[in-house]
Amino acid sequence: MGQKIEIKGLKSTFVEFDNRKIFLSEIGEGFPVLLLHGGGAGATGLSNYSRNIEALAKHFRVLVPDMQGYGQSSKGVKRSDPFGDLADVMLGLLDKLEIPKVHAVGNSYGGACGLRMALDRPERVQSLVLMGPGGVNTTRGLPTKGINQLLSYYADGGPTREKLRTFIREYLVYDGSQVSEELIELRYQASIDPEVIASPPLQRPNSLKAAIRMDFSRDPRLKRCNTPTLVVWGADDKVNRPSGAETLQKTMKNCDVYLFAQTGHWVQWERAEHFNAITTSFMQQHTPA
Repeated sequence: MGQKIEIKGLKSTFVEFDNRKIFLSEIGEGFPVLLLHGGGAGATGLSNYSRNIEALAKHFRVLVPDMQGYGQSSKGVKRSDPFGDLADVMLGLLDKLEIPKVHAVGNSYGGACGLRMALDRPERVQSLVLMGPGGVNTTRGLPTKGINQLLSYYADGGPTREKLRTFIREYLVYDGSQVSEELIELRYQASIDPEVIASPPLQRPNSLKAAIRMDFSRDPRLKRCNTPTLVVWGADDKVNRPSGAETLQKTMKNCDVYLFAQTGHWVQWERAEHFNAITTSFMQQHTPA
């Protein structure tokens, strides 16, 4: 992850609509799967899913965007409703591509985006796979140390390699020795893009109303959500509390949960082979004939 991604058959382009410009990579055939990456500094679609794309592309048409505010896509995310803004952009991307419905797979910030898509436009999301998603019980307790590290990256003196190294190795994964210096350097270089520094895509909510809007456990639509959902969470996640999995399962009507032992926030990277197998099986079960 974070290394140059070279996948045979992968095609990349820019998709422009509604004053947005989204960098999109695509591979495979079949029912479309939209991979939504996390919100950490320097995140991109290809780097977030480097260990998953080829496996999923054996069965599906895999769409891998840089979400609004990240990578090579246009910058700026609405602070009053970031999850809604991200969801609107991804739905706009699907409109532009003339794709009526997708399996949405989201990690952390991307999980919050996917869940918001399912709440706002349930007819567009065939199924959800959420990995340690953001926005669960966020106003019912103090932020985790991992979230505080994440949100302070562009504050408190600005971006540094050491801040990013600490966040990734100590908070993002269970075993920090797996993370190479090359990965950290590539993420760091992406994180210091002047446009990103001018408008960081992940910031603290700018009002109580915004904070409440970002907590799905306070959204009454969650109880009515019928979208088939697989929640996977690392038991040692230091960014988003694993207890969020139980909240989603108790609240949503059609939600399965898989908890990974000795795994942190990057389930799809740390436990890639296992993740690819259960995700593929789940989505195949819910793919229309």
